[in-house]
Amino acid sequence: MLKITPYMGPLVIIVSIAGLWFPLLGYFMLLVFGAIFLIAPFRGRWFCGNLCPRGSFMDFWVGKVSEKRKIPKFLKSYWIRVPLFMLMIVFMGYRLMNTHGLINQIGMVLVIMCLVTSSIAVVLGVTIAPRTWCTFCPMGTLQSIVGVNKYPLQMDIEKCIKCHKCEKICPMHLNIVEMTHNPDCIKCGRCIDICPKDALSFKKSVKSA
Repeated sequence: MLKITPYMGPLVIIVSIAGLWFPLLGYFMLLVFGAIFLIAPFRGRWFCGNLCPRGSFMDFWVGKVSEKRKIPKFLKSYWIRVPLFMLMIVFMGYRLMNTHGLINQIGMVLVIMCLVTSSIAVVLGVTIAPRTWCTFCPMGTLQSIVGVNKYPLQMDIEKCIKCHKCEKICPMHLNIVEMTHNPDCIKCGRCIDICPKDALSFKKSVKSA
C-alpha cells in the first residue's frame, strides 16, 4: 500500500456526486482506465490495492461501518465475472454511441457509470465486506486476466508458522497460506506487513506453465 492510498477515496464522491453538475469530471474515469491498462500487464491487480479510488473509499470509509462478513465464493467465479464484464462493455458502448460525440454527454455517461457501480459497491460493502464489489469488479476481472502470474505473492513455507494473520487482514479474503499465485491478489501488501516471520514477499513474475 502506498502512503497516498488512504486519501484516494474522496475522488469517488467528487466524480459521482459533483459530476452530476460538472460532467467533465467523468473524464477522470478515462485516466483510471488508462492507468489500469498500463499497469495490469506488469503488476496484475496492483492498481486495485494501491491507486484505485473506489478501493480506497471502501477500505477506509465504508470499512468503518461494514458488517465485515465472509465474501460469498460464488461472487469470485469467472462464470459471473466475465459475463458481467461483457455486459458492461456492451452497455457502455451503447450509451456512448447515443452521445453523438458530445463532450458533456460522454462525461455524463462516465459519471453515471461511476455513480451506479459505486452505489452497488457501497451497499455490498456495508452489508457484507468492504471489498465485496472488488471480487467481481469488471475492471478487476480484466486485470486478473491480463496480469495473471505478474508480480505474485510468494511464501517461504519454512518460515510460515500457520498463524493465519495474513488471511485475517486480507481485504479480498484470500486463502493466502494455501494459495499459489492467485490473480485476484490486489498487491496491497498488508499480509506482508503483518507477517511476524517475514514469510511473504512479492516477486516480479512467474512464467506460465
